[in-house]
Order: sequence, then structure tokens, then C-alpha cells
Amino acid sequence: MKADDVARYLQDHPQFFEDYHDLLAHLYVPHPHGGRAISITERQILTLREKAKLLELKLAELLRFGEDNDVISTRVHALSIALMTAGSFDAVMAALREQLSEGFSVPHTALRLWNSVLTRDGDVFEPVDERIRVFANEARQPYCGPVNDLGVVAWFGESAPAVQSMALVPLRRESRVVGLLALGANDAARFVPDMGTLYLERIGELLGAALIRELG
Repeated sequence: MKADDVARYLQDHPQFFEDYHDLLAHLYVPHPHGGRAISITERQILTLREKAKLLELKLAELLRFGEDNDVISTRVHALSIALMTAGSFDAVMAALREQLSEGFSVPHTALRLWNSVLTRDGDVFEPVDERIRVFANEARQPYCGPVNDLGVVAWFGESAPAVQSMALVPLRRESRVVGLLALGANDAARFVPDMGTLYLERIGELLGAALIRELG
């Protein structure tokens, strides 16, 4: 009889060790970490302990994620308050840069708006390449990753060469995209393709609402 046949038999007849319970005390298997042989019962206990340890590590990881989310949520709340209380377009922009820099440690922030009823002087209202508009219109969620070929990195001006990763957040007015928020980081691991984008989307919604209020 082959080992596979024995394993299959035991799986198909779980009552075997109930019928031959004394046999468990006389069966020994190698220790999982080498060394002496141990009983099957002891091996089961070790297996359960290892599973319990893995569950503890997983729980600790989940708690850490929860704590991180609480911190981010608090920072988003602070940003929302700052945007709500800003009394002008310039105040909105100042609050945005301050909160992203101090609250989220984002060193580089740039913004472009289009299709606005009101335009002003400054970088925010400079013409935008059609490729960028198409990208913003078609994006289902914010882009996170290395500097791409859209040319958005140039929006960071003199800081552009230092940017190693970035997030691009479309700004919507109802169903229409009216702008793009660009966040730049000097660390290539700050914005990565597989990171969650929920809070970036919320930041985009908050900023979009604040700008619509000021620009109409």
C-alpha cells in the first residue's frame, strides 16, 4: 500500500483513531524543526500553536492598519475643516498646501483647473495638454506610481527633478472633470500602484467642492 493510499484511507475514515485511540500514544513523527521524534498528539499541539501565532500576527497587523486609518481619517477631517472655513480661492489654495504639507507630509503639490466659469492669473489656470484632460476624464481612480510621460511632473517647477513618485487625483464637478490635483514625493515608495486610493478620492471630492464654491 502506498503512502497516498494510507492518507486517503485516513481521510475517508475519520473514525479510525477513535476505534484505535491507543495507537496515537505509540505513533511518532519527526519534530517539525528537526531533532527528536514526537508523538502525533504533540505534533498537533505544535501545529495549533503555530496557527495561533499566525493569527496573533494577523490581528496585530489589522490593528496597525486600523490605527493608521484613524490617523489618516483625522488628517482628512482637518483638511475638510480648513477648506470649509476658507473664505476665498486664495485661502482654499493656501489651506490645501498647508494641510497636505504639514498633515500628510506631501512636499510637492500642484493643481490645474479647466472648464471653470471664473479664471485667474497664475499656474492653476494655465492651459493643459489634451492628453492630460483625456487621462483625467478616463481615470476611474487616482493614479499612484512613478513619474509618467504625461508631463504633469513639470507642474512642480524647480522641484520636478526631485519627484520620484506621484499621485494624480481628478477633480470633478458632478460628472464632469474640471481639474487635476498632483501630489509629488521624493520617495519612490511613497505613491505606488497597489496602494489604496480611498482617502485620495475623498481629498479630491473635498477640494472639488471647495473650488466649485469659490469659482462657481
